[in-house]
Amino acid sequence: MSLTFPARDEIARLSARMLLEIKAVDFNATTPFTYASGLKGPTYVDCRRIISFPRVRQTLMDFMAATVMRDAGFEAFDNVAGGETAGIPFAAMVAERLGLPMTYVRKKPKGYGRNARIEGAMSEGQRVLLVEDLTTDGGSKLSFVDAIRDTGASCAHTAVVFYYGIFPETTQRLADHGVSLHHLCTWWDVLAEAKAQAAFDPQTLAEVEIFLTDPRAWQAANA
Repeated sequence: MSLTFPARDEIARLSARMLLEIKAVDFNATTPFTYASGLKGPTYVDCRRIISFPRVRQTLMDFMAATVMRDAGFEAFDNVAGGETAGIPFAAMVAERLGLPMTYVRKKPKGYGRNARIEGAMSEGQRVLLVEDLTTDGGSKLSFVDAIRDTGASCAHTAVVFYYGIFPETTQRLADHGVSLHHLCTWWDVLAEAKAQAAFDPQTLAEVEIFLTDPRAWQAANA
């Protein structure tokens, strides 16, 4: 393991730059994207693309390992768990960097065999880091955390590459569940880097900023 610890703002800037470069994030104010919820927005993120770009993948996972150790501690965990499905490859790579066992958490029991939600070896008393690709409002993390805790292990930290950073209730929602969130960059970091690069036309960047400032109002106005 050989890691460096860049300043947080440098990690955020470089992470945003890499996501833009590999087109894991995109802006389109003319033809907004439709989200899984059915709502629309001018921003798009797909962190699954990271796994196909080795240099970006390696750097972001180095950043995540460094962020977790700096924020939570160098000996804070005994196990790294990925959330099904997008979190699984990232958990494997972070576990390798931290020199820890890796497991993963199913969204629901598989319905046969052991009917397990946890795959791999997780034991009572272990301190588990939950790794995922991203978080919006933090809701999906809670089910994974509860499944980990049901084994008798503890889970007080989750780490993601990308955090939306536009829903103020997210960190409190996780904190109320006893979970701290660690992330590399947000939509605000991507917007700042997109402006610095002039990656999109000024009208698109202005519309994205309106959306990020009040996404619910933007969606209501553009339903």
